[in-house]
Amino acid sequence: MTIKFLLPLAAFGLTTALAGPAAAEKIANKVAVFTGLDKITGRTIDFDVYVDETVRFGTLRVTPKVCYSRPATEAAETDGFVEVDEITLDNEIKRIFSGWMFAASPGLNAVEHPVYDVWLIGCRMDSDIPPPVANSVEVRVAVSNQTAGGAGNVDDGAPVVLTFVGGIPLPPDKPSMPTMMMEEAAPEPPAEAGTDGQILD
Repeated sequence: MTIKFLLPLAAFGLTTALAGPAAAEKIANKVAVFTGLDKITGRTIDFDVYVDETVRFGTLRVTPKVCYSRPATEAAETDGFVEVDEITLDNEIKRIFSGWMFAASPGLNAVEHPVYDVWLIGCRMDSDIPPPVANSVEVRVAVSNQTAGGAGNVDDGAPVVLTFVGGIPLPPDKPSMPTMMMEEAAPEPPAEAGTDGQILD
């Protein structure tokens, strides 16, 4: 074979190898699903947030801008662009995170906060939580979507009131434990005089 004949074949093979398989189409979802962790109490909840809606979890305000998934025929790959603000002790709002979160690797691009963690776990097209009213600026409190009675009936996003010593939060008081002491037994009635414990007819 001549070099003139081999060059076009080599160029075609290189172009095909570089092109590779077609990239899977991303699916833009309407709802992002997050897990929130309160590091003080150890409590975690899963909660839904509509794209462009802001939801409060503890002192954090979570706003997903996009939430992408892949078709079921492709390898699972979920990511979203998320903004997280903190409500400070001075009641000011401070941006602490703005970037991509990846459901498969939550630690890759994580929110840095001493008390709360929030990470993306999935995307959905709908939710049992009612969508926000158009042009509303109201910030909804995160509610669990894992409750037995259906989503939205447990207020899990209320902040825990903490005491700070030297900038370090103290754990809240633990709820009182139920007493394990047995109730005092009722005293037995005294035996009738002269029976000496015998059973009388």
